[in-house]
Amino acid sequence: MFKQVKSALFWYYLYKFRRKVVLIAFLLLIAFFANAIYSDIVQYLTLKEKLEYLELVLIGKWFIIIFNILFSIYLLLILFKKQEKNEKEKSVKNFEKKSKVSKEAPKKESKFTKREEEFLNKKLKSKADLLVER
Repeated sequence: MFKQVKSALFWYYLYKFRRKVVLIAFLLLIAFFANAIYSDIVQYLTLKEKLEYLELVLIGKWFIIIFNILFSIYLLLILFKKQEKNEKEKSVKNFEKKSKVSKEAPKKESKFTKREEEFLNKKLKSKADLLVER
């Protein structure tokens, strides 16, 4: 049973945030490819004996990897902030609705005349109660 619940939660959140998950996976894939491409470029430059370009290639590789990782972390942080923001907005809206209802309630009572209010607040008695009183 626990595995089913865990699986359901996993697929729910995966479906809900599928765009962000795909983007983060794509960015991490780019980081891994940058490492593979770097090793190929290093082999090529050592074969051609152009070692002065190795420093630029190394800086470029780490720039790509660090940028992708930081952007992935940024996307994850935004993901959770939006959820918190939505929850706060919902609670504020609910509070505003409740306050509007409580403000409108006295207005509804003022719509009636004094006689109508007395009639509405009058305690109704059944036939048995009337017989007992006599």
